[in-house]
Amino acid sequence: MATEVQVPALGESITEGTLAQWLKQPGETVAADEPIASLETDKVSVEVPSPIAGVLTEQLAKEGDTVAVGAAIARIDQSGRASAAAPAQAAAATSTNPTGPAETPALREDAQPTPPASPDAAPQDAGITSLSPAVRRAVLEHHVDPTRIRGTGKDGRLTKDDVIAAAEAQKAAPAPEAKAPSAPAAAPAQQAPATKAATGDRAEERVKMSRLRQTIAKRLKDAQNTAALLTTFNDVDMTAVIDARARYKDLFEKKHGIRLGFMGFFVKAVALAAKDVPSVNASIEGDEIVYHDYLDVSVAVSAPKGLVVPVVRNADAMSFAEIEKAIAGYGKKAKEGTLTADDMAGGTFTISNGGVFGSLLSTPIINPPQSAVLGMHRIEERPVAKDGQVVIRPMMYLALSYDHRLIDGREAVTFLVRIKEAIEDPTRLLIDL
Repeated sequence: MATEVQVPALGESITEGTLAQWLKQPGETVAADEPIASLETDKVSVEVPSPIAGVLTEQLAKEGDTVAVGAAIARIDQSGRASAAAPAQAAAATSTNPTGPAETPALREDAQPTPPASPDAAPQDAGITSLSPAVRRAVLEHHVDPTRIRGTGKDGRLTKDDVIAAAEAQKAAPAPEAKAPSAPAAAPAQQAPATKAATGDRAEERVKMSRLRQTIAKRLKDAQNTAALLTTFNDVDMTAVIDARARYKDLFEKKHGIRLGFMGFFVKAVALAAKDVPSVNASIEGDEIVYHDYLDVSVAVSAPKGLVVPVVRNADAMSFAEIEKAIAGYGKKAKEGTLTADDMAGGTFTISNGGVFGSLLSTPIINPPQSAVLGMHRIEERPVAKDGQVVIRPMMYLALSYDHRLIDGREAVTFLVRIKEAIEDPTRLLIDL
């Protein structure tokens, strides 16, 4: 008797999702609670587990289909047996990870870099049909053999990062020794990529925007259309924070089991500044202003499928260690794709750190219904005037984008000045000044 696999609840107010990838194929055996498909919602990716152990007999939706919560997407036969096609499919999947998921993505030792014989050929077509669309595109783009790459994804599945790492390893590998002149037959295969470049051939690829990317685009455009956006800037001398980290980082990590980072200082500084300028931590609902007596900080985190903003709740009441642990935990979940809708629900203020990617200056966009976002940037040594002397200091530009309907320029500038004062003199964070 077959049991239907239904789309699980995806979070508050989320009624549907996109079937991003089938993790199991018809005829394959599945264990109870083993993921058989991956769904993508407006906010997160969710794996759909099998309710029973058995054999996947039928897929009721295709990759890319929109499926509603509660809809049946597959059938599992508890008494069935794996079909003959299953071993071949399983072999193709497991060959991407012959030694287990814990290893670093790299070419297998017995692999030899093999350029495609022709620019028009589709290398590895037979071996990549079970890969996700993004991984399949990466395989074709970088001309690597997916069966020779160790996967680091869940259950040893191949990820796009694995393909890129293998391609870099392939480029760094020593070139094969030149063959004797008596073997000219090898020349065409080696020259094929160059021939394509010489002819000026150009290619285009159309890829449908993911549901998450569509949601990000819509929300950012809605923010521009609705809020009266304005950005004000300041710079901050990071000397005191850098010195404090250098002095206490080892003791901090030994006691709390987490590294002391810059975000802890900035979250505490935001909490301090928000007490003096509460409108920065407020929001507009209809014709009312909602002031919050708590600080829930949305921390922008880069994930494989786009920017996500998990929320550190009650950050104003948290210690440095609690803040760092919360942010590190969200970063790990974002990288693994295990963030939930609840992790990103709410938030009263956002901090975005573009400095980790090398950004010098930016004008971030607010995350509605929030009214402000703080942009951090890279630390750069610059000459500044101190006590009548020109000195070199590690400086960072800060940017505060805000909704001018609610926050006046004076309040925005005051807020940034309070943060600057707290970062340049971290003692203020301890004595609440």
